[in-house]
Amino acid sequence: MLVPADMLAAQSKVLYQLNKYYGERVQTRKTTIAKTVREICKVVQDVLREVEVQEPRFISSLTECNGRYEGLDVISPTEFEVVLYLNQMGVFNFVDDGSLPGCAVLKLSDGRKRSMSLWVEFITASGYLSARKIRSRFQTLVAQACDKCTYRDSVKMIADTSEVKLRIRERYVVQITPSFKCSGVWPRSAAHWPLPHIPWPHPNLVAEVKTEGFDLLSKECAAMQGKQSAMEGDAWVMSFVEVESRLLTGGCRRRCLSLLKTLRDRHLELPGNPVTGYHLKTLLLYECEKHPREIEWDESCLGDRISGILMQLISCLQCRRCPHYFLPHLDLFKGKSPTALENAAKHVWRLTRELLTNSRALDKL
Repeated sequence: MLVPADMLAAQSKVLYQLNKYYGERVQTRKTTIAKTVREICKVVQDVLREVEVQEPRFISSLTECNGRYEGLDVISPTEFEVVLYLNQMGVFNFVDDGSLPGCAVLKLSDGRKRSMSLWVEFITASGYLSARKIRSRFQTLVAQACDKCTYRDSVKMIADTSEVKLRIRERYVVQITPSFKCSGVWPRSAAHWPLPHIPWPHPNLVAEVKTEGFDLLSKECAAMQGKQSAMEGDAWVMSFVEVESRLLTGGCRRRCLSLLKTLRDRHLELPGNPVTGYHLKTLLLYECEKHPREIEWDESCLGDRISGILMQLISCLQCRRCPHYFLPHLDLFKGKSPTALENAAKHVWRLTRELLTNSRALDKL
């Protein structure tokens, strides 16, 4: 296909600006975060070692492998989540009936197996393994560990929440979330994925993702707030963080996400936190479906993909709805105030307009 020379020139100018921004701003962000991660993981590992001494069922799974920490997710440059993988889910069946969007329950496969479970005292009378009971016990253990660990002067437990959150060196917040890994199962509420008429992702990648599975987290879920069902505290939140990252391999997908996150940290850190890195990752996955061919993720298309995702973001903010990629019934904006979303839409629009109309915008952003 013939492309007009002036269009190619404009495209290469955009690419030059994006690469320059990546080399300066994005790499600085990555380096800073990597340094922070090493620093906080030392503290968290120490706290978890103390927890394990008191209660051997909570074995620390936070290990480093090729500079990456298993189970660590960067929420923002000062906020992190560490997923603590628990053992022995074996005697429980995974039940996902859609009654609580984004959540599922773990039910004893056979009442007679109750005494065989490692987590026997956290099983309810109806046979459910209670996420809230496990978290409550873990929270007590972490609070005690904070007082005993080597770093006790620089780590504090955050009160007023049922989550297990630590404040480290008064600067960073780390949430530690008990979890079960569900490999080789795929939730019913995500059964529609992948969409049959879209050639992305490749069937091999789909098979890989479904085998890898997802995580069940013991944490508060926006979908459950205000629902006073008995199930609420027993339910576990489904998380696809690992497989979502697996889907973003190839082409300039990861580069695209890093650029968007950097722009977000510098310009969209707004009251009520309406736009998170996770929203951007979700919209990037939808963009992959809209542009399923690998050629559309060539470096030369980076500017177009970023504009496309920012336009999607404006549309979601204006409609006040951002569907989860795997669980579209789950709205990622649930619990955010309409005012915060409206304000964010204006900010994203200003940022997008600047990027589209000023070829040197990134010098200032």
